[in-house]
Amino acid sequence: MSFPLILREPGPLLTLLLLGAAAFLEAFGDSCFQSAIYRSTGVARFLSAGLGVLALAVYGFTVNLPRWDFGRLLGVYVVFFFVFAQILAWFRFQQKPSLPVCAGGALIIAGGCVISFWRA
Repeated sequence: MSFPLILREPGPLLTLLLLGAAAFLEAFGDSCFQSAIYRSTGVARFLSAGLGVLALAVYGFTVNLPRWDFGRLLGVYVVFFFVFAQILAWFRFQQKPSLPVCAGGALIIAGGCVISFWRA
């Protein structure tokens, strides 16, 4: 018996949308825990942690429902995760990416392109 919501081999556009959504949810969930642990007190701490739990649970389903070769798509996923993590850091925590982060990010993006587009 299989899970009823499993997506069988999504097309390229749906794959990119799902990977992007999953990367955003993972980065957002992590940022919620960062906020709960270091930036919130009282009820806000529990709300931030609860939102983090919810976001990471939805991430888990989003990234695992399609039947895909996740190892092959990992390059694209890591690029999405890096970009969304930097955007969230900037807007949620006012942490602009430094030059070393930008340089490392360029290498992450280049690596994602190599993994995704190099055909052996």
